[in-house]
Amino acid sequence: MKITNALQNLGVTNPLIYGCMGLGGGWNQNPVSKDDIRQANEVIDTALESGFQLFDHADIYTFGKAEQVFGEVLKSRPELKEQMFLQSKCGIRFDAGTTPKRYDFSKEWISSSVEGILERLNIEHLPILLLHRPDVLMDVEEVAEVFSKLQKQGKVGQFGVSNMSANQMQQLQSKMKSPLVANQLEMSLSKLDWLEQSILNNVGNAPGHSFTAGTIEYCQSQDVQIQAWGSMSQGLFSGRNVNDESHAVQQTAEKVRRIANEKETSTEAVILAWLMKHPANVMPVVGTTNTDRIKAAAQATKIELSRDQWYELYVSARGEELP
Repeated sequence: MKITNALQNLGVTNPLIYGCMGLGGGWNQNPVSKDDIRQANEVIDTALESGFQLFDHADIYTFGKAEQVFGEVLKSRPELKEQMFLQSKCGIRFDAGTTPKRYDFSKEWISSSVEGILERLNIEHLPILLLHRPDVLMDVEEVAEVFSKLQKQGKVGQFGVSNMSANQMQQLQSKMKSPLVANQLEMSLSKLDWLEQSILNNVGNAPGHSFTAGTIEYCQSQDVQIQAWGSMSQGLFSGRNVNDESHAVQQTAEKVRRIANEKETSTEAVILAWLMKHPANVMPVVGTTNTDRIKAAAQATKIELSRDQWYELYVSARGEELP
């Protein structure tokens, strides 16, 4: 697959991203422990040894502890900074008293979020910042203004989004001086809306889906790197017990195992290679903290599925033949 020019210019050559949401000891208020730091060291070492270069964060992951524990590793081993590229996300705010969970793209919140990200990660410059989920109160001129300021200050290199449609991206891009470089979307063999929106075009009795038509195509035409969160389906097709799952899931898991055996690779590699086969050049985000599964996922860069194998898995996972 081809990595977009923006990421290539950073030096990213590996299409797999390591997702750091599982670091930091869990979604609780416990402080970061020595065991959490030990785990982070092991995970980072395994990911780097397996070829991962880009590490994905968000300021909310494990309530900020994922970035904090990662920063502790970089503080004790600063040489690792030269071996990786970092990105993080902001814009989600948790409930606070009478204020509900909400999204905030105000310039004040984005600015303060970046300060927190840099401090927790123990870095002075963040290569990529993504807006986490669309804020319906977004003032595009205000966002563009704070983006430009952060770039001029040298605090952020490039900007992207997460979970945004093509129209939302176009609206934001219209006021920005620099291009959006990434869009992170939920995409996997178990989350197929991104494909269904295309396949079901002009099918009168087609069921509904939650993916906005044209988003994939817009990203392709604008050289926006698509990143897939949830790419491994929480192990659904790579080892999890599926006895209580649907027939479609069970038969797809069996097909994944068969293809993995034929190619002498892991089941994780097959489901990630399936994503990367798409011409949109999807970069899967691998979020497991299991070091064996990280190594297994890394094998995806060494295999390629045939067109027949790709469609076999797609049709099996959707549970019915194509229209």
